[in-house]
Amino acid sequence: MNEPALKIGRFSYGDYRRWPEDERWELIDGEAWDMYPAPVRAHQQMVVELTTQIHSFLRDRPCDLYSAPFDVRLPRADEADDRVDCVVQPDIAVICDPAKLDDAGCRGAPDWIIEVLSRRTAVKDQTVKRDLYERSGVREYWLVHPTDRVLTIYRLVDGAYGKPDVQGLSGETPVAVVEGLSIQWGDEPRRDGEESAV
Repeated sequence: MNEPALKIGRFSYGDYRRWPEDERWELIDGEAWDMYPAPVRAHQQMVVELTTQIHSFLRDRPCDLYSAPFDVRLPRADEADDRVDCVVQPDIAVICDPAKLDDAGCRGAPDWIIEVLSRRTAVKDQTVKRDLYERSGVREYWLVHPTDRVLTIYRLVDGAYGKPDVQGLSGETPVAVVEGLSIQWGDEPRRDGEESAV
């Protein structure tokens, strides 16, 4: 189930930075969300495959690719870092503005975020984080369902996400915010303990 963490109250990035390093959390509007337990193997296989394709394409290009755990701070305005109350760790984030990057991660909206859905986080990714990414100005947001092999794409137009583009994980899917990049989808994962593919 999608339940907020055991940390009760409202928190900021200043609080977050003092929490133990071996714990993973996200803050959304000051509410703490526990990022444990670790995702299942199919989730991780999908993240690795997507990261591999994107990294290969972006080599020698101006955009940077990061995968979780990587802190993305999403301020509401120009508040100091310690007052920011939204800090997320997307599965994959692509940032094309180097001014947003610092030693702590990213401050401001990445150009493209991918969340690979899992049973524990699917509701949050499709509702709470979708709304946060829209509000923060993430230009393209992908939700990948590795089991059902469905991709949902939100693109920011005039400051809002319109109707999503929903498609199966087959063939290839062009990325609107990274010109020339298309994600290639492999065959459906094999069963009976055989090695699975994207």
